[in-house]
Amino acid sequence: MQVSVESGEGLERKLTIQVPAETVDKEVESRLSSMRSRVKIDGFRPGKVPLSVVKKQYGASVMQEVVGEVMQNTLRDAVVQESLNPAGNPTIEPTSMEPGKPLEYTATFEVYPEIELIDCASLEVERTTAEVADADVDKMIETLLKQRTSYEVVERASKDGDQMTIDFDGSVDGVQFEGGQADGVPVVLGSGSMIPGFEEALVGKSADEEFSFDVDFPDDYHAEELKGKKATFATKVVTVAEPKIPEVDDEFAKSFGVADGSIETLKSDIRANMERELRNKLQETLKKNVMDRLLEANDVQVPKALVDQESENLQKQMMEAGKLQGGMSLPKELFEGEAKRRVSLGLVINEVVKKAEIKPQEDRVTAKIDDIAQTYEDPAEVINHYNSNPQLKQGIEALVMEEMVVEWIVDQAKVTDTPTTFHELMKPEAGMPA
Repeated sequence: MQVSVESGEGLERKLTIQVPAETVDKEVESRLSSMRSRVKIDGFRPGKVPLSVVKKQYGASVMQEVVGEVMQNTLRDAVVQESLNPAGNPTIEPTSMEPGKPLEYTATFEVYPEIELIDCASLEVERTTAEVADADVDKMIETLLKQRTSYEVVERASKDGDQMTIDFDGSVDGVQFEGGQADGVPVVLGSGSMIPGFEEALVGKSADEEFSFDVDFPDDYHAEELKGKKATFATKVVTVAEPKIPEVDDEFAKSFGVADGSIETLKSDIRANMERELRNKLQETLKKNVMDRLLEANDVQVPKALVDQESENLQKQMMEAGKLQGGMSLPKELFEGEAKRRVSLGLVINEVVKKAEIKPQEDRVTAKIDDIAQTYEDPAEVINHYNSNPQLKQGIEALVMEEMVVEWIVDQAKVTDTPTTFHELMKPEAGMPA
């Protein structure tokens, strides 16, 4: 077997492989001979078909079959011989495959890049720090109280904090618009659930009162045809109800599974959950900062084949989600940026794992699964589910490996701690829905 290698653009490599004629011809001849005892051809007794007849009938198909296998086997050997590491499937093109002549073909593919990791001691990483304060626990209890709030119908004008049930009919320039009509809609005044100005217009209104008011849709409203438009809402108040906030007492504690009704036990449980959330958020934030610095410092040449593959994976995930949301799908090109980042990061992380000789630790995997399970009603069932599903457990092992990579880099890097509060860290990002 003769092999030559050409370097194409970037990571592309082109192998030209030539296989001696006898390698192919001998195998074709052997297979055709073995077929004589099995084939049935009119005019000949079983097992007595001349080889020339078998060759005429089946020679082309056997030749094609043998050539395919020889190319597959010799390509594998050639890749090993030339110390290449293919990324993605090769494009194979036969250039000569006539009987009695050497088989020649080309295989074009990309290879994985060689990465020289920058010294992690030169990285500057920001590490956010925070803790759960007593005030954070109190604020969480206030949130839980609001979630358990009920509403009681009253015979008075509405005020901030009340829940109103309304019918409305919206129009722009006298024309009704899609989604602008509804009956029996509950609105909590001051909740910010409606467009700006809508809830304010309902304050001071009583049951059975009918009125109209104008509001402007925001310039960034999701419906293109309504952005920045002034709308008129003809409205009727059905009911006005005031909030009834529960007391922080034994019954309130028992409603959250505290058997003895102890408020202190409830607070302790709440704090434990908040500390778990905080720990995960701090790890997530640190991981993002480390990975960002890692990518900035290591300029990686990325195989297009891997980016295409990851783009398709992201597209499929979006399409699966879309099936649950009206069949929405997006073109693969929209995912290329994120796909390139993921592939680049994966290549760099693999180099860190090799350099630091990081290996999975079963006790950390077990601890991670246990931590996840604590957020469910039946932790034992969740733990068993992960342990009995190899694919799910592999996902946890990958998460643990990433955490270990982050820890190793943090040990090497220049780290600056940035204190913040639980509330600031956990609140939704600006511009995102609450």
